[in-house]
Amino acid sequence: MVTDELQARWAWLAVALANPPGISTIGDGLLASWTQPHRAYHDAVHLLAVLHRIEDLAEHAADLRAVRLAAWYHDAVYDGAPDDEERSAQRAAAELGAAGLDPALVAEVARLVRLTMHHDPAPEDRNGETLCDADLAILAAPAADYAAYTRAVRAEYVHVDDAAFRAGRAAVLQSLLDLPQLFRTSVGRTDWEPQARANLRAELTELHGR
Repeated sequence: MVTDELQARWAWLAVALANPPGISTIGDGLLASWTQPHRAYHDAVHLLAVLHRIEDLAEHAADLRAVRLAAWYHDAVYDGAPDDEERSAQRAAAELGAAGLDPALVAEVARLVRLTMHHDPAPEDRNGETLCDADLAILAAPAADYAAYTRAVRAEYVHVDDAAFRAGRAAVLQSLLDLPQLFRTSVGRTDWEPQARANLRAELTELHGR
């Protein structure tokens, strides 16, 4: 079960952090956020998928503790609002700071969460590249899984009419296709980039054809 695996992963991460005070309560709160009923894509399944992809990219990261913590927080606040990432970063800073974690680690986690707003880490930002590639890995999913992803994204914007959603989604897809590369890690560039671009082009064509 997804929640069982997430609980186990948080417990393991807590051990790696030397079990600071309140860390179990923080994990419970995060899991409650990720399982909120309004989430169709940015949910516990997505979080677990990102954590799995981080393991695929583990050798690329400079500090896996920071990357894993940032994964837990990167959509901890998700209301479909422009400031979701900023509020998630602030939550990370507040909760992890209160737990007494190293301030440098806390700052790095908050920085990484903010990066997921645009997925554009600086060159040689190995932590940022790892997190952003893991978060975008869904773009390289097989066709059926990618279709399920697009349906889930649409469900999260049910309050937006079709024309406005198509325009906004098309703009996002085009901005991704315009990037010199979607993925920054060697695994991402080699294993994920071709399929991701094919998926994005296919979805964009479908949106323009409706």
